[in-house]
Amino acid sequence: MVKQDQVQRSKAIQRQTGKTFHLATRVLPERVRHPTYVLYAFFRVADEVVDAEETAEPDVQREQLERLRLEALGERDTDDPVLSAFAELRAEYGIADEDVNTFVEAMLSDIEKSRYETYEELETYMNGSAAAVGRMMTCIMQSPEAEKALPHATALGEAFQMSNFLRDVREDIVDRDRIYLPQETLRKHGVTEEQLTSFRCDRRFRAAMREEIRRTEALYREGVRGIEYLPEDCQFAVLLSAVLYADHHRSIRKLDYDVLSVTPSLSTARKLTLLAKTRAYWAIERDPETVFRKVSVVPYPSDAERDERSHHGHSGTSHSQSQSAGVFGGRLSNWTRLFSRSD
Repeated sequence: MVKQDQVQRSKAIQRQTGKTFHLATRVLPERVRHPTYVLYAFFRVADEVVDAEETAEPDVQREQLERLRLEALGERDTDDPVLSAFAELRAEYGIADEDVNTFVEAMLSDIEKSRYETYEELETYMNGSAAAVGRMMTCIMQSPEAEKALPHATALGEAFQMSNFLRDVREDIVDRDRIYLPQETLRKHGVTEEQLTSFRCDRRFRAAMREEIRRTEALYREGVRGIEYLPEDCQFAVLLSAVLYADHHRSIRKLDYDVLSVTPSLSTARKLTLLAKTRAYWAIERDPETVFRKVSVVPYPSDAERDERSHHGHSGTSHSQSQSAGVFGGRLSNWTRLFSRSD
């Protein structure tokens, strides 16, 4: 059994380094919330090994990750509270050794690899760095329909990571000399590495960003379709995560795709607004895909006609939207207070 001090240590790591994910984690039921803190802390510990490239040689990083692998799998004793908690969690929930190994292999590849030729190559990396994370989360939620949920969890994990890559283009270049946008996409639109490292945004770079955002939004649509297979007490939290992460695309578009000059972010006010709005629609609809379509910035093919009407100044408010506006107004302060409590 994971101890309370281990949970609190893991929670502190998530609160400090993963503010968007932390907000969504807070609305999970306690039975899943505490294990999620531990999972996230484990991922961050591994990530920090890879990101220590300025202070540690590659051989040292590889040695640390191999030690972390053994400790996470319970094959070696550890005095690290996060790794100890994760090892207990893995055994308790039956997290597959394969997913742990796939995750560590992705971290190992980050030590040497900083460019990805094709999206398929990037997808292989994300299978460990993101999709495996989605599968572990599905495991600790203890879904009775896990087999149906897993393919969608994989897609949603990739969508989250792609949104991070699209948001962090400048930061990844400056801090890590990494470019996660597929080289074939950049070449297709005439974007050179020299242009990226000089942080020059033009129509070619915008076109490349638009293509990758479209690809990522298809992943969101696929991922959200599977939320219905998760336990009912977990569905809203996963839905909220999807709404929040996808909203980075709104920030990117607002900058006219110029993520080379600045790294966009979501304000606390924006996150709380999305939380309240998602909760308001959820109170009425109780269908993850329906709510996502109404709240998120991700377009659906059938939305094209509606968007065209909106562009020409025609607008209308549906009955459900009117209901949601009332619920939204009445619940915002309650949901804000929720996140001031401790757990």
